[in-house]
Amino acid sequence: MGFQANLPWALLLLLPWFFYLIWASKMTVRLRGKRKIVSIAIRGFILLLIIAMIAEIQPYIDKEQRNVVFVADRSASMRADTVAGEWISEAWMSKASKDRGGIISSGLNAAVEKTLTPQPITVEGGFMFHVDVNQRFTDLSQGLQLAAAMLQKDGGGRIVLLSDGAENAGDVRRQARMLANSGISVDVVQLESIVATDAAIEELIVPAALKQGETFTFELAISSTAAGTAQLRLYDDQTELSISELQLEKGDNRFVLQSVALAPGFHRFRAELFMSGDEQSANNTAHAISRVSGPPSVLIVEGRNGTSANIEAALKASVIRYQTILPEQLSVELADYAAYDSIILNNVSATRIAEKPMDWITKAVSDYGVGLVMLGGDESFGLGGYFKTPIERALPVYMDLQGKKQIPSIGLVLVIDRSGSMMDGKLELAKEAAMRTVELLRDIDTVGVVAFDSSPWWVVEPTQLSNREAVLDKIQGIQAEGGTEIFSALSSGYEGLAKLDAQRKHMILLTDGQSGMNANYQLITDQMNEQNMTLSTVAVGEGADQQLLKRLADNAKGRYYFTKDQSTLPAIFSRETVMMSRTYIVEQTFTPSIGQAGDWSSLWQNGIPSINAYIATTPKETAEIALWTPDSDPLLARWAYGSGRTVAWTSDLTGKWSGSFVQWPELPKVFVDWVKWTFPQFESTPYSITTQMDGSAATLRVRSQTGGEGARSGLTVGIEDQAGNNEQKRLMPVAPDEYETQLSITEPGVYLAQIGQSSGSSAIQNGTTAGFVIPYSPEYRITNVNGPSVMKQVAEITGGRLLDAANPAMAFQFDPLSSRQAFDPARVLWVIVLLLWVIDIAIRRLSIPWGSVYELAVRPFRSKRIVRGQKSAVPNAPTVSLTRLNERRSETTRFYRGDDRSVIGENLPHTGSKQEFAKNGQSAAVFQNHSVSSDKKSEERAGSGSVKEAPVQESTVESNVTINRLLAAKNKNKR
Repeated sequence: MGFQANLPWALLLLLPWFFYLIWASKMTVRLRGKRKIVSIAIRGFILLLIIAMIAEIQPYIDKEQRNVVFVADRSASMRADTVAGEWISEAWMSKASKDRGGIISSGLNAAVEKTLTPQPITVEGGFMFHVDVNQRFTDLSQGLQLAAAMLQKDGGGRIVLLSDGAENAGDVRRQARMLANSGISVDVVQLESIVATDAAIEELIVPAALKQGETFTFELAISSTAAGTAQLRLYDDQTELSISELQLEKGDNRFVLQSVALAPGFHRFRAELFMSGDEQSANNTAHAISRVSGPPSVLIVEGRNGTSANIEAALKASVIRYQTILPEQLSVELADYAAYDSIILNNVSATRIAEKPMDWITKAVSDYGVGLVMLGGDESFGLGGYFKTPIERALPVYMDLQGKKQIPSIGLVLVIDRSGSMMDGKLELAKEAAMRTVELLRDIDTVGVVAFDSSPWWVVEPTQLSNREAVLDKIQGIQAEGGTEIFSALSSGYEGLAKLDAQRKHMILLTDGQSGMNANYQLITDQMNEQNMTLSTVAVGEGADQQLLKRLADNAKGRYYFTKDQSTLPAIFSRETVMMSRTYIVEQTFTPSIGQAGDWSSLWQNGIPSINAYIATTPKETAEIALWTPDSDPLLARWAYGSGRTVAWTSDLTGKWSGSFVQWPELPKVFVDWVKWTFPQFESTPYSITTQMDGSAATLRVRSQTGGEGARSGLTVGIEDQAGNNEQKRLMPVAPDEYETQLSITEPGVYLAQIGQSSGSSAIQNGTTAGFVIPYSPEYRITNVNGPSVMKQVAEITGGRLLDAANPAMAFQFDPLSSRQAFDPARVLWVIVLLLWVIDIAIRRLSIPWGSVYELAVRPFRSKRIVRGQKSAVPNAPTVSLTRLNERRSETTRFYRGDDRSVIGENLPHTGSKQEFAKNGQSAAVFQNHSVSSDKKSEERAGSGSVKEAPVQESTVESNVTINRLLAAKNKNKR
């Protein structure tokens, strides 16, 4: 037993308390004797108690004992109530009589089975658990937290945790760190589940979006604790799709089953597993949801009419709708491209695709997830003029070779019409075409630019591209003015080209008009043929001299281009630059080598046919190359571009370059897999929906694509379960364009959610339907890889022990804890202070005859026995009282007779009569309690016994004298 002061500095108040006692003993003058001593003592004691309460003085008792709280994991994964109960019972029997133990059950929540007590457990066969906890989840932190609160209330101790460590809610390691800071150790007992045979479907994967008629796969991950045969049943909504016999191996198993999406709409898929001897049925069912839209649609753009027969046959065999058009038929509306799932460019030259359609195709891929597939040929890739075009940005390959090939040196002269007719945007596009050509050439190549109107002038003298930026700046400075004179410009270009030292010499002439004079152009074209020079011509618009330009290109062994859309000029120049090198087509027979392209690797498991030729390109840095050529050029490449996906096949599919490949029986399936890989990966809807499970709580999160309209109008979600029951929840904003609500459903299954604006009734207006899956609780999963390490970490963090499951007696084998059990006396002290304060007031303010009180208190205890033969020295009490009474009576008689008139004052006025005196209310009885001194004459009259009545006048004087005497006595007492 002892005392402790939580605020010891408050004991300094004892010094002023001591001086107060000294001061009170000297300055208290109204009280005397014992009364004064008692009052000062009581007040001093009151102050002493108040100082003790300020210092928070507490009495305590020192104790030494062992406190152990057992936390038993009773979640479904354990199924070991009997094992844990027996272990706790045996440990309890090994404790000393003064040691105390407690028991807590833990699942998702925790509950106290038995508070800390030294009493023994009398249950035979082990402790029986009685408290219900949620066994569908394991949150060990809840049990540790409750055990710590129990120990801290009773002076500390240790916790013994019995579990397999497979937590799936909360954070037991975080709770362990908090216990370590509180000085509480956790001993752990690693228990194993008693489930011997169990097979569980860990995962069911189905594509979230499907097209009607599309072939898809069910991917299943199944775990089993034993090898054996199992039956798997697949359901589409309530329709049974298939029954399969599976051979399971112990551990992880993966299976893939194929099906076809038939009916549009949302489909709830369910997989059920049946295995002989399976002891756990809660993990035998898995769910998935998919949205099946109308059949997929593909747009085929072919460079030559009738060259897409192989493509059309493959798509038709997979129930994929398609439309085949020429490039000139491409729409100029973005919405038309967004209606397709994928677009195939089959050997199409960029010179035949206008600027708007090319931009819209690229935007449909990046923003709307539409797929894009480019197939090779002599009009495709770099040979098609796609360098620096939007299509090149979307594809997984570069159109130029970037130094990998040994390309001959090139000398190029550009002859560009800058007449006034070129002002309407034509000249700007011509300059862009010229600059793109310069960018496509290498530093060792030579370029010259001639601009002409009525006469030619060299914008850029023929020079190597060591200073590329200077050449581009000069081209950018060309302005439109003047007439059109083609012959002199062509002659100047030829003269400049003839001076160049290059392996390949080429000239490009661009004009939108007709020459102002007739001349013999044959002289120039013949000389160009003699020196192995070539000439290509570009006619822009109906006003160009198309016959002349076509004749020039034919005579100089070049190519003639006619375009009404000047936006194709850059592609034409790029194509001409690539064609001039004659190295982009690689003609050799080879078998492609397999690269890395994820799921496409299974397409080549039966081998790959040979290829005869392809277009050389350069793979982009982040592209996946599925097939390589011997020269390390990509043959088949893919990548993601924005929201969409694109594929590049650099050979053809007409049979000209890939005869064996086209005749390959697997080609239709392989090609369709390429196209399906590019299909949109999402549905464009106003809202996207996700779910998150945290223990038994499910949170539904919704993201709005409408820019915050939901926050203004209020979003509501209507949830429909598998039984058709509906529940509406208000979505609360948690971030810009993001909302969430807590779900009351926790049963595993597939749920449909309609998201929209609530109209105040049961219906949701303008709703968008989505689906989500709530899986079965992770408590029923077989895999528990991290359980033992989690238990070990808990012990290490808290300084606990790893107890042997076969030795329960170790639970109480540790040094006892010394603790102090303190008591708070504040309430009792306040009651004492209040009572003493009342007593102090009574002593100071009330004139209580404390002697008489004392006499009355001790009288019953006095002895009443009188010794015989001995005369008492104490007078007879009744006799003394009568004597005093007679004396008082005599004094009163003398006072009213007026015998002491001469002493008080004989000159007082004699007014009034006895009757008047009585009328004024002055009765003689008032003065009976006052003693008055009598003179000798009055005493003699009293002794003789003769008393005569005084005259009336004398009675009045006597009354006045009496009043004056009383007033004088009162004034004297005041003084």
